[in-house]
Amino acid sequence: MRNSGPYSTALFKVLNSYVGWSNAAYVLNEVRRPVHTLKIAGPLGLGICGVLYLLANVAYFAAATPKEISESGITVASYFALKVFGRTAQRVISVFVALSALGNVLTVTFAQSRVNQELAKEGVIPFPRFWASNWPVGSPSAGLLLHFIPSLIVIVAFPAGTAYIFILDVEGYPGAVINLFVVVGLFILRWKAPHLHRPFKPWLVVPLFYLAGQCFLLVAPFLRPPGGKGDTPPIPYWVYPIVGIAILLGGVVYWAVWRVLIPYVGGFEWVEKKETLSDGTVYTKFVKGDKSL
Repeated sequence: MRNSGPYSTALFKVLNSYVGWSNAAYVLNEVRRPVHTLKIAGPLGLGICGVLYLLANVAYFAAATPKEISESGITVASYFALKVFGRTAQRVISVFVALSALGNVLTVTFAQSRVNQELAKEGVIPFPRFWASNWPVGSPSAGLLLHFIPSLIVIVAFPAGTAYIFILDVEGYPGAVINLFVVVGLFILRWKAPHLHRPFKPWLVVPLFYLAGQCFLLVAPFLRPPGGKGDTPPIPYWVYPIVGIAILLGGVVYWAVWRVLIPYVGGFEWVEKKETLSDGTVYTKFVKGDKSL
């Protein structure tokens, strides 16, 4: 257990490589017969990707040692192609790697713009009318802009290399916290509403294993790794979980100020009101209501 810290940071990166599963689930309202499709495409897609990832890693380490790969200064796929097939193959595989990365960027961008739009429709972010809009071409352009702004900041303001790895770790830790709450909520539903209709129901061992995995991801990053250095030197190994927790607490503070403190000081309460935009989009707007009523 003492040396489990590096395994947790590695697992965050492994999970990031499967993030396409989450993005597909975010936009299931775009799919016909979403429950039926998810039951088939989910296990099939994850299974195929898992096997291909495993075979790719076997090929990489059959062609080069871990030390050679880490010291090459290029992507693993490029170094593999260089050693096995030569310089021309390295250039070709680099193009395919770039196309794969582009596909991932497009997928995440599409999914996150929809997520941002849905958050605006629920009224949980400032200026919901603007962010929920489908103006001007019937697509979540404002949600795309909201995704573009922090992405641009990360690309322009942060150097490549260690900073990118650190951002991946920071992104993974709050996700593990949220996943923990989700799986705990699943157990609560099973206990309090056992007869509630569910499109599908996993075997109990699946959420139990998932719960154990999230607990590991939350605890292991604080354990001192061998040599006291994480994968983002000179940044201390314990910084990224602290930053992740701070981001979540920032959301809690935002909610407490907006939903609790401001109405308490102002002597009113927030009342939900549905508004319809010219494009037919319905979003939630919070207006001041008389607390005495």
